[in-house]
Amino acid sequence: MDSPHGAAVKAENFGLKGPRGWAFRGIGLDAAPGSLIAVEGPSGSGRTCLLLALTGRMKPSEGHAEIGRHRLPKKMAAVRRIAALGPVPGVNDLDQSLTVAEQLREGALLQRHYGAPIRSLLRPRAERRAAASARIEAALDAAGLDLATLPKAGRTTVRDLERLESVRLSVAIALLGSPRLLALDDLDLKLSDTERTEVWALLRSIAARGTTVLAVCSEAPADAVVLRTGPKADDGAPEEKPSQGAAGTPKITWGKGTKDDAEAGKDAGKDAGADADKKDKKDTKPDTDTEKDAGAADGTGDGDGSGTENDTDNDTDNDDTKGADDALAEAGRA
Repeated sequence: MDSPHGAAVKAENFGLKGPRGWAFRGIGLDAAPGSLIAVEGPSGSGRTCLLLALTGRMKPSEGHAEIGRHRLPKKMAAVRRIAALGPVPGVNDLDQSLTVAEQLREGALLQRHYGAPIRSLLRPRAERRAAASARIEAALDAAGLDLATLPKAGRTTVRDLERLESVRLSVAIALLGSPRLLALDDLDLKLSDTERTEVWALLRSIAARGTTVLAVCSEAPADAVVLRTGPKADDGAPEEKPSQGAAGTPKITWGKGTKDDAEAGKDAGKDAGADADKKDKKDTKPDTDTEKDAGAADGTGDGDGSGTENDTDNDTDNDDTKGADDALAEAGRA
């Protein structure tokens, strides 16, 4: 059973085939709510595609997964509503020309417009501003980012941030919507050993608060639920089934994807993730009053993030999966 906040993540024989072959396949996973899940594997082994599939941004080709009470691939839209993306290069990159305050304001505005219930718009403007400021401060605190330590505080441009600061900012924006699943890609990219230790400590603290964390990395920490992609060995030895180690050791699952096939699917995965997020947001445009309210909240944003998820999803299969299907088809034509 799910915790009040985090989402359980389960998968059985989960696989995705792109235009040029399998990105990953044979994935099995069973992680409790509030788990720290590390997707470990070499670059090009289908890690990004797996992350996007488990967060409802890509349609799997075989098997199934359950995120909370939502079954994939049927409930992709419902999964997207409860799963937020942290840094995923090529999918939701930060705008390098914006300041940190502007990036946070944009994130709060989008969350209010697409994630909050309609009734929140009926609240007085001052109340909405106060709620937005409190929500942003809470997200920054959870992400461990203190604006006062930046060279120009909130006026520091995103391009001037260090890699670790950029990761923390992306995590803070993702946490604005109080997601039940937080997913991050290439977590240890361009980080020193000390910075890797810091970012894993950050993710442990988020998981300890109840949010399930799914992080793609090159080397997983010992205390994570480890899911490895790519072939298990280069000598052609048969792959082992998932097994549970002795008490205190993490569960390790091997996927069946090959490196060559996964590289073929990785770019398609990033395109699908971007297109799926655009699909969620294309029908609505923020109004002028909303933008003014967001900007008035101490330079950081406006809105009310108190919205809750509706567990009853009336989306059809075609509506849930069209964005990912179109992205895969487009990648194939390219």
